[in-house]
Amino acid sequence: MVIKTADFVKSSGRWQDCPEPNIPEYAFIGRSNVGKSSLINAMMNRKDLAKTSQTPGKTQLINHFLVNENWYLTDLPGYGYAKVSKVQRKDFEKLITNYILNRRNLVNLFVLVDVRHTPQKIDLEFVQWCGESGIPFSIVFTKADKLKPNGVLKNVEDYKAELHKTWEDLPELYVTSAEKKEGGDEILGFIEKTNDFLTHNNVSFDE
Repeated sequence: MVIKTADFVKSSGRWQDCPEPNIPEYAFIGRSNVGKSSLINAMMNRKDLAKTSQTPGKTQLINHFLVNENWYLTDLPGYGYAKVSKVQRKDFEKLITNYILNRRNLVNLFVLVDVRHTPQKIDLEFVQWCGESGIPFSIVFTKADKLKPNGVLKNVEDYKAELHKTWEDLPELYVTSAEKKEGGDEILGFIEKTNDFLTHNNVSFDE
């Protein structure tokens, strides 16, 4: 997929305030400091489309971007904030949960996981919740440039083994590096193929 345009649309503090759900939408989510904004910027060939920060938890609203004028890329708040109050954390979790469960044009949720770490309980629980809730999702491993190739392969296989304990069929898996701009084209290819399918089958998101 060639990215011709990528424009910020709006930030929303409630899922009800998101843009009209009339075109396909693909959302990105992960723990704080997983490299979500960097990956989005790399995929869109922009340096500052999604705001990056040295402080985890910068994204605290639902941020919508219109790509090629025909689909939304959504940057969601992270889960598992370490440096916010329990009340704030619950507010973020409620915002995320309500968006994911109620956004009818959400075609796929990309769950970002830091490939440098062994399978984390919070990531596994979130993935399990997506599956139980019937949410279409893919797993995106980030920061592959921080490890040697063998280390990346081992950690991905460890993660797959952990998932196989409760999943028979695994979701799509992508290995990415925002630094080296690797893996983003595969994600965009998936989005393009899915959008073509929706168009050819006249899928409508209207209620």
